[in-house]
Amino acid sequence: MKFRSFHTWWLFPALLFILVAQVFCNKPQQSADYYLNHDTSVHYVGMDQCRSCHANIYNTFIQTGMGSSFGPATKQKSAAGTGNHPPVYDASSGLYYQARWMGDSLYIIEFLLRGKDTAYKRSERVDFIVGSGQHTNSHLGLRNGYLYQLPLTWYAQKKKWDLPPGFEAGRNVRFSREIGAECMSCHNALPKMDETATNLYSAIPNGIDCERCHGPGELHVKEKLAGNLVDTSLEADRTIVNPKRLSWERQTDLCQRCHLQGNAVLKPGKRFADFRPGQQLADYFNVYLPKYEGAENEFIMASHAQRLQESKCFIQSNKEGKSMVLTCITCHNPHVSVKVTGKQIFNNACIKCHQNQTCKESPELLKAEKNNCVGCHMPKSGSIDIPHVTVHDHKIRVPVSETQKKNIRRFAGLFCITKGNETLADRAEAYINYVEKFEGENQALDSARWYIQQLTDEQQKWELQIRLEFISGNYEKVLKLRGTKTPSSCTDAWTAYRIGQSALNTGAISSAIAWFQQALSLSPNNLNFLNKLALALLMDGKFNESIQFHQKSLSIQSRQEDVWVNLGFAYLQSNQPDKAMNSYTNELGLFPFHQQALLNRAALFNLLGNRPKARQDLELLHKLNPGNLQVKELLSQLSK
Repeated sequence: MKFRSFHTWWLFPALLFILVAQVFCNKPQQSADYYLNHDTSVHYVGMDQCRSCHANIYNTFIQTGMGSSFGPATKQKSAAGTGNHPPVYDASSGLYYQARWMGDSLYIIEFLLRGKDTAYKRSERVDFIVGSGQHTNSHLGLRNGYLYQLPLTWYAQKKKWDLPPGFEAGRNVRFSREIGAECMSCHNALPKMDETATNLYSAIPNGIDCERCHGPGELHVKEKLAGNLVDTSLEADRTIVNPKRLSWERQTDLCQRCHLQGNAVLKPGKRFADFRPGQQLADYFNVYLPKYEGAENEFIMASHAQRLQESKCFIQSNKEGKSMVLTCITCHNPHVSVKVTGKQIFNNACIKCHQNQTCKESPELLKAEKNNCVGCHMPKSGSIDIPHVTVHDHKIRVPVSETQKKNIRRFAGLFCITKGNETLADRAEAYINYVEKFEGENQALDSARWYIQQLTDEQQKWELQIRLEFISGNYEKVLKLRGTKTPSSCTDAWTAYRIGQSALNTGAISSAIAWFQQALSLSPNNLNFLNKLALALLMDGKFNESIQFHQKSLSIQSRQEDVWVNLGFAYLQSNQPDKAMNSYTNELGLFPFHQQALLNRAALFNLLGNRPKARQDLELLHKLNPGNLQVKELLSQLSK
């Protein structure tokens, strides 16, 4: 009996050991970069949940550039303060801009002067400020859920207001620049977007939060509240990403998710919000940048990751077998602002590898830089895309001679910086983007055409061919590529739109309507598609239908200038002159120098027998555009 009892006691732990061993051995082996919160069923919980346990880290992080990257337009958030500054003049449009606080609200005021008199003024409220204020503050307005950039930026280093990047040199789109997912997903925590529109949001958080670098925290919070703790001195807590434990490749991917601005090409079916820390960035999108021979020392503002990877220090340290690897967090503590880090912390990162080396530069230069490695080897300069700012170039190098700076600048092609899962379709789309979005050299389209011809996926090839010929202005070729396909067979909204616009441009209006309807059915909240359909219906003589779609668009977003003009014309064609006049008045209230609106209203005044008012609009048009022969002829007819 005792013998049997002894065997029973021994057998139980033995069986348990075998069971545990089997579970452990049969469990799929995961890489060091795998974390449980990569699963899409794990949700984001917000920074306040993190704060409850990590208050000290939270308190320093919100002082960093990331932590203060985005917020409501308050006096505390504005780096410009409340002082008076001279207005900004846009020479291309003749418009002035000024920021002004009215109570606790900030407004961007657009106005026009005739002599010393204000001939026009429009005020738009600022809802959000983008940027920590270390370099810039940009300003956004929310209009019925649709988000737009406003035409004034504060440049903190120069302490001056000016037009935003991309608004200068005749490209001022005033209050209509749409802020989409790509922009918002880097400058902020992940917002909630309506995927059927370009810039429609249902929720907008305030600033980059903990989960942008650590991944969604739902599982981590649940486990900690249940008392399931992990001794992280012995092993990783797999419920939440610790970037320090990631491989150098995944660390780099995490940082360059946002610190690598460029020509981003999404993988099919992926969104910018899908990437999670610890994953391979190239599984979601690749980023391409142009290279120019003779301009190796030019860089854009958000190119820290790319420039670091071009550094000899980075290349040498991250070779296989190296014990010391160089990543962004070698020098940067993401929880502490660079403004309070101190230069010695950065110098110490250099000394770890170069402790037995002396500086080869002149003693005078070393003294001038106050023994600061960064001052010489990561010099400050302006970026080529953002005016009025200086930033450290993250390409660590020996200072460049003046002779090298005088090399001739020549486009040498696009290069994939993210380096993973790159396809021929990615490269084709990158070259198309380069011309369409970044105003690059048209020769890039030849490269796009070559890559497209190599594709074997016929659907992908067809959509890219449509896009290539569309931006090339080959509308007849777009329609030829359409072939016998029907609108209902098209599953990509922008492809349907491009075919519709090509049909409209070549006079095939009925066909254009069908394709615009398909684009709108696939993306029902896209105002661009809605407005094009309304315009096509107007051109086809379907005035009542056109009016309905124009009214729908304006009920969503009432500050659409061209839509008011088109609606006025539709009313006029349907014999509703009073409503036409009201539409033109609404448009000219937004911008009293809209030339098409003035011309249409002048014609309407003349039709109604009010020749003095017609003359007034035509004379204003003549002042705005003295070379307009049509206006001269109409004024001459009125005189007779």
